[in-house]
Amino acid sequence: MHTNTIINGDCLSILPNVKAASVNFILTDPPYITRYQSRDGRIVPNDDNDRWLKPAFAEMHRVLEKDTFCVSFYGWPQVDKFMHAYKAAGFRVVGHFAFPKRYTSSSRYLRYQHECAHLLAKGNPRYPDSTIGDVIDWTYSGNNLHPTQKPLSVLLPLVETFSRAGANVLDPFAGSGSSLLAAKMLGRSYTGIELDAKYHAIAARRLAES
Repeated sequence: MHTNTIINGDCLSILPNVKAASVNFILTDPPYITRYQSRDGRIVPNDDNDRWLKPAFAEMHRVLEKDTFCVSFYGWPQVDKFMHAYKAAGFRVVGHFAFPKRYTSSSRYLRYQHECAHLLAKGNPRYPDSTIGDVIDWTYSGNNLHPTQKPLSVLLPLVETFSRAGANVLDPFAGSGSSLLAAKMLGRSYTGIELDAKYHAIAARRLAES
């Protein structure tokens, strides 16, 4: 698989063709399995089922270099399914991030005002030279390019802390390419996979223009 590119396709079809242990860090924002729909009607592909979850994390573990990290955002209502997928693949959960927001995403029993992610390890990575806190302030991205667009301000410290200079960063659920852009900005190589042709085109354009 080529680096510094984003592929339009299904990661379950593409990742099996990737060489084992050829990726140095994974930063990804998979569907939360919550049937999310933004206020303007946009949806996320495969957010209505979990059939992809276990096989995707199994492939991510296979292609990831030993003794390295994966950071995965997740939807807390389905934490049991995500945990099962991580552990079935062989990952260890070694940290948890909370990203408090200054606004409310939606209101039900509570006002939802944070995002979260797990820090996963394959093998036994060494501790970072300079680590970061597990609470990172969230800056609103505007969600103009994708209904769940993550801000660069939270992605950059994740890439910088958990990957080395020159590493190949993978995102198999690349969306509008924010994780790949963060990798590029920090001098890492990047490889992205995005199922939706519309979001793939947006990501490819962002990366080409950066």
